Amino acid sequence: MDELEQIRERKRQEIAASSGADWPSEPVNVNDGNINDFIKRYETVLVDCWAPWCGPCRMLAPVIDALAKDMQGKVAFAKLNTDENQKTAMRYTIEAIPTLLVFKDGELADRWVGARPKEDLARRLQAML
Repeated sequence: MDELEQIRERKRQEIAASSGADWPSEPVNVNDGNINDFIKRYETVLVDCWAPWCGPCRMLAPVIDALAKDMQGKVAFAKLNTDENQKTAMRYTIEAIPTLLVFKDGELADRWVGARPKEDLARRLQAML
């Protein structure tokens, strides 16, 4: 870790501590009523839009769980069941699942459709930090 990265990490920790934000170590289930608060609470957020009947979504779930542990304190992970939360699914035009929505500073920064390997997701997320 170079000096600049150490400074960034220290600053992230200071911001998290000062705002009282406790970074989850596993994905948090969000819904139409609380997703906005979750997105605004953390600097970088990945929302996994899924449904229980979706095979690729079930394959992606352990990858998301592992990344939530690996990237705790840097990225907050959430899961949105699109069957139960159609208002949010429509708002973000979720047309296929799994869809991963990435938010930076409360704004939608990127969207990735389909199951992807852990290494690919980690690389893409790291580039956004």
